[in-house]
Amino acid sequence: MHLARAGHDACLWARDAALVADMSERRANAVYLPDIRLPASLRVTGELAVALRDAELIVAAVPSHGTREILQRASPMIPSGSTVVSATKGLEQDTLFRMSEIIEQELGSRVHVAVLSGPSFAAELARQLPTAVSVASRDAAVVERVQGDFRAGYLRLYGTSDVVGVEIGGALKNIIAIAAGVTEGLALGHNALAGLITRGLAEITRLACALGAQRDTLAGLTGLGDLVLTCTGSLSRNRHVGVELARGRSVEDVLSGMKMVAEGVRTTDAALALGARHGVELPITAQVAELLAGRKDARTALYDLMLRPQRAEAG
Repeated sequence: MHLARAGHDACLWARDAALVADMSERRANAVYLPDIRLPASLRVTGELAVALRDAELIVAAVPSHGTREILQRASPMIPSGSTVVSATKGLEQDTLFRMSEIIEQELGSRVHVAVLSGPSFAAELARQLPTAVSVASRDAAVVERVQGDFRAGYLRLYGTSDVVGVEIGGALKNIIAIAAGVTEGLALGHNALAGLITRGLAEITRLACALGAQRDTLAGLTGLGDLVLTCTGSLSRNRHVGVELARGRSVEDVLSGMKMVAEGVRTTDAALALGARHGVELPITAQVAELLAGRKDARTALYDLMLRPQRAEAG
């Protein structure tokens, strides 16, 4: 929607043929953004070949667990030299790969790869409310290209070469948001939430830096910024999961009632495995994993976190 408004020849692909037909007829997405009218210039299709024909820039906003499969299907149709922008915040569960790594594996060097991330609820961007995000690529020219294509009066993009930091920040903040929802659901107060967000940022930063990220990246939009939004915003899907778990519902029950994907649920075990691989302790993530697996109730998980041995803040 945003790219069409910005004057580009944009096409939206969706795998659900019924949803495509409904969007084409009513010019709105009744499932995800029912009160936002699609721009007249935006084409909607259920055919990958139609969406990708002559595409110069491709935004991949597929949930993490479906990213590789869709890229494999799309690969023969993606024009050489195009730019693929990942807007997915997660890790592949079995391999622990980041989304940009999957894109590079499936599409090779014939495409340019960038990552778009930051504090941005889709509903607010669709309403053209002021938003600032980061775009990351190892190629400075790709960063500039994406900044130019996406820029608008209500959307500002900051460039960086730290792809690892941007992707790890975007993936792990969803896990901390589940814990933040638990804090909210148990009515533990603002002090607890502030402490959780701060220590959550430390946890994310430890892992990101172990993977080669720049520490400053995690203090920016794709670290602190996205973490604060997801932990406090009422539109956060992952926070919603935590709130409902605190009320005693099972994770299966919560997810069955959601239309959209809460990436933090799938990312938790992958993040723990990644931490173990690199010798990085992730105490909040570990307690969220216990909660999601049903091995602990919400209150026990939170208090076990609080009763860990005390340490220096820099640790």
